[in-house]
Amino acid sequence: MAVMNVITGDDGVARCSWGAEPADYLDYHDHEWGVGVADDTRLFEKICLEGFQSGLSWLTILRKRDNFRAGFAGFDIEQVAAFGEGDVERLLADAGIVRHQGKIRSTINNAQRALELIDEHGSLAAFFWPHATFFDEPVTEVPATTDTSTMLSKQLKKRGWSFVGPTTMYAFMQAMGVVNDHMAGCDCWESAERSRRSVAAGVGVAMP
Repeated sequence: MAVMNVITGDDGVARCSWGAEPADYLDYHDHEWGVGVADDTRLFEKICLEGFQSGLSWLTILRKRDNFRAGFAGFDIEQVAAFGEGDVERLLADAGIVRHQGKIRSTINNAQRALELIDEHGSLAAFFWPHATFFDEPVTEVPATTDTSTMLSKQLKKRGWSFVGPTTMYAFMQAMGVVNDHMAGCDCWESAERSRRSVAAGVGVAMP
């Protein structure tokens, strides 16, 4: 478990310490991280970008995100699933993204596997959101992995996904609101909780 402090910025907003600076992180922390997401394109994008982040900082990926979106057709699952060798070569030549052949091919493979999962469950949201957790109070410690992230990692790997280890899956869960890891004292906890409960209800997830 890692304990994260909360920092109050010059604007008077209390934030998880990692999201206090630089400005890229501050905006991401305040408006995206932990907010409930049910859109399959955004869920797929996040899994892919977390895979690219492996071994790097999230700030590096965040600053290249627009380039990734341009290179991967906005992470439209059907379009990425149809990518061929020409697309792999194109992406390997794209200095605006992380040019890692294994991760590029993994993204294409995972798009194909995502289509299979959507065909089976109806949507990616319908697969992931039943694993959401809800608590009445903010957390004071944040793990790197959980039993749930480990289980999801194993399930996806059995289905042929790659670059979806337990740590990657937990970071995905945190970012998409499947868990709410805004720390106790962070001003964003309540708004994130409202959004994720709204998404969970829309997906049909039972909540306490």
